Amino acid sequence: MISGQIVRPGAVVPGHLTVDGPTILEITEDDRAGDDIIVPGFVDIHCHGGGGHTFTTGDAEQTRKAAAFHLAHGTTTMLASLVSSPFDLMREAVAAYLPLARAGVIAGVHFEGPYLSGARCGAQNPEFLRDPSIEELSALVKLGEGTVRMVTVAPELPGALEAITFLRDLGVVVAVGHTDASYTEAQAGVAAGATVGTHLFNGMRPPHHREPGPVIGLLSSPAVCELIADNIHLHPGMLAFTAKTAGPDRTALITDAMDATGMPDGTYDLGGQEVTVADRVARLARNGSIAGSTLTMDAALRNAVAAGISLPDAVTMASTTPARVLGLADEVGALTAGRRADLVVLDVEFRVKRVMRGGRWVDSTTR
Repeated sequence: MISGQIVRPGAVVPGHLTVDGPTILEITEDDRAGDDIIVPGFVDIHCHGGGGHTFTTGDAEQTRKAAAFHLAHGTTTMLASLVSSPFDLMREAVAAYLPLARAGVIAGVHFEGPYLSGARCGAQNPEFLRDPSIEELSALVKLGEGTVRMVTVAPELPGALEAITFLRDLGVVVAVGHTDASYTEAQAGVAAGATVGTHLFNGMRPPHHREPGPVIGLLSSPAVCELIADNIHLHPGMLAFTAKTAGPDRTALITDAMDATGMPDGTYDLGGQEVTVADRVARLARNGSIAGSTLTMDAALRNAVAAGISLPDAVTMASTTPARVLGLADEVGALTAGRRADLVVLDVEFRVKRVMRGGRWVDSTTR
């Protein structure tokens, strides 16, 4: 039995949570429960690595270690996100990560690129950018047998709308991102089947009152908008404004973390490009562009609450909404009887005390 302030959809309930094997059995209210805060395990749909390990090279052992690092910070479900890469590396990564997805180490692969805008590529390697290829996508999805879970596409590129619909029909989540699209082009991407906006504001044409661009196009659509809550990619005021505008059911906290997360300042690599990390900020050495983050999901939750977002809403953004994006809402993302016993015990300052995944407590030595 786990006791404390239990964060359930839309409310904080003092009481006890009982686990039966890997499953939540029941939740019982009790005003005498302690001060610990119990939240569902975090679901990160956009992460490139952490703890000195990367998802971006197709290395299975690196991926195991990066996933373990984030698990110790409360992320019980995550996608392994790659950056723009040659097709051979994409194919090798899918083959290497298929067993990890089947074992539950990761929930699947997210390809952030290479089908992105050169004008808004950010820290993506421009050498590898190209127009969407249904031939490539078909081969990757077939090879992955369900491992390819999400692909980010710039909808204004030639062939993009056809690729988005193709992926949607195969059950792959499509995100609009790293895009110079107009308002109309962004909405066309959603109409074609995209359901996510990749790190809203970042890697996108900025809004303008005469051409709203992709930011407003996505906010005005049914798409779920990713938000990097590190207070670097987004000002806390913008984080709170977006969460209020779209609502917690249409915003998802992500880390966009790279291998430097949890590591000392220094020089790192992202997609074959040198990245310098100083005081938590990662930037490309060649032009100073922000290059991913050094964020963990527990820190993202703290930042969201500090920005004025209520705890139940912040938890929805960190767990419930991203679980729904992946089609896993019946399994994870909320503390409800019958769902998997994935949970995080936080102290009153929202710092991780313990993590449970599938009914088992996780070793915290990597935190």
